[in-house]
Amino acid sequence: MQATPQKTRLIIAILAVIVGLFLLVGATLLVQVSMERVLISLLEVSKEKPQYASGIALFSLFFPIWRALGFVAGITLLAIALPLYRGEEWSLPVALLCHAIPAVGGMFMFLPYISWVEGFPIPMSISWVGLAGFWGTLLLRQGDRLQKLGDFLVYTFIGMLATHSFTIGIGAQRMLLTRPEKPLFAGVEWWILTLAGEVNWIGTLMLLIAIPLLAMRKASGWWLALISALSILIVNTPTQIIRTRTLDYFYGALIAAGLLVWLSIPAFMERLLGQKP
Repeated sequence: MQATPQKTRLIIAILAVIVGLFLLVGATLLVQVSMERVLISLLEVSKEKPQYASGIALFSLFFPIWRALGFVAGITLLAIALPLYRGEEWSLPVALLCHAIPAVGGMFMFLPYISWVEGFPIPMSISWVGLAGFWGTLLLRQGDRLQKLGDFLVYTFIGMLATHSFTIGIGAQRMLLTRPEKPLFAGVEWWILTLAGEVNWIGTLMLLIAIPLLAMRKASGWWLALISALSILIVNTPTQIIRTRTLDYFYGALIAAGLLVWLSIPAFMERLLGQKP
């Protein structure tokens, strides 16, 4: 951060303040409005499709959790704005994680709008604000063009995979809660969900932890991202073969494979870790 010009650090700090205030006020209200719309739509959909009824409990739990995470991230961004301006090294990794939370959480909360909620997808605005802060902070720090390209691809795929994996975990739980033989598991088609859902959730957590570690040029961040991508790829591939009704697991495997590719390019690795691979 000290190598980043003072004017650029000022822009990064202003971004932190803007996103922080939005998370404290705007996002807090938008999540509530969005959750109400999702639940109202689910109540209607579940009358004809009872298998969707489990989504009511899941979304009632996880929308507030992501809102709370965003609230704390907002307070953090406001608190570290001055250290960001001063160029204190520890502040940028923290800021990136805080920006990633609304980007990932907003995208997760947007997905019900694709399936059954009509109207403007309110949570997308949360995701856009988070992405503006995330990409802005990431690309404004000092670095050559190859550094910025590698950072953009690696960190963006980390965020995409974290979002998709968390959503996959929600989908697995939704189906398990309404399985026909409950409390038993009627065959491998249901057994696999008890593994795939949890592995994807663990992968999401590892990917989020990897963001600040990578920003600090820590090898542990690279390894966390690599291991989570491998885990998601390996579990999603057989799950897609066993459960062929949708392509959700296939898409997750593709994103994981893409992240593995970007992590493995020597020129990107050298810049991500600040040393030759």
